[in-house]
Amino acid sequence: MAGSKHRVLIKGVKDGLIFVMDDSCPLEELIGELDHKLEKTHHKLLSGPPMNVKVQLGSRVLTDEERERISESIQKSGNLLIQSIESTSEAEQGALAGQHIQVMRGVVRSGQVVEHEGNVLYLGDVNPGGTIICTGDIYVMGALRGMAHAGSNGNEQAIIAASYMRPTQLRIAGIISRPPDEWGIEEAYMEFAYLDNGTMQIDKMAQLHRFKHKGFVGG
Repeated sequence: MAGSKHRVLIKGVKDGLIFVMDDSCPLEELIGELDHKLEKTHHKLLSGPPMNVKVQLGSRVLTDEERERISESIQKSGNLLIQSIESTSEAEQGALAGQHIQVMRGVVRSGQVVEHEGNVLYLGDVNPGGTIICTGDIYVMGALRGMAHAGSNGNEQAIIAASYMRPTQLRIAGIISRPPDEWGIEEAYMEFAYLDNGTMQIDKMAQLHRFKHKGFVGG
């Protein structure tokens, strides 16, 4: 697999593993790389203690049979326990529909600042010390562990969403979030931040469509 694009990223988190699946390649290629990593390059995972796994499919929509194929590949050894297999939901896609979104890829490393006019869909991680700033919404399909500032021109309708939400700081317009340990949430997966009467709130991504209907999500 040397020299080829990574179709499966395996990330260790506090409570297990996250498998991030490329949503732009054929399913056969995806499963082929998944099998290769689990049997060859990541085979130590198969002989270790039981670990919880969350699978993130991006915007890929699978049939029940296709989901079962992925599940079987991951659970061959018996010690990888699948907690969830998540696609970007139809509700999320509906909330994003009609918006012009700039797609960017890579890793925002410590000391880097990414700035953009409008909405941003960032395919990658924002590391501690890294910053994303934009005038519209920010969607991070990866781990947000740095700082994100949406609605930087004063747009209080902007939101910040991430597959894994553990930032050092969130800002929407001029409002700065409370420290993450004060959010009162147990998990950090597939969440978004928004302003409600001048106070930043955090909710699960599955609720995003409600804010579109209320006119909260910026365009």
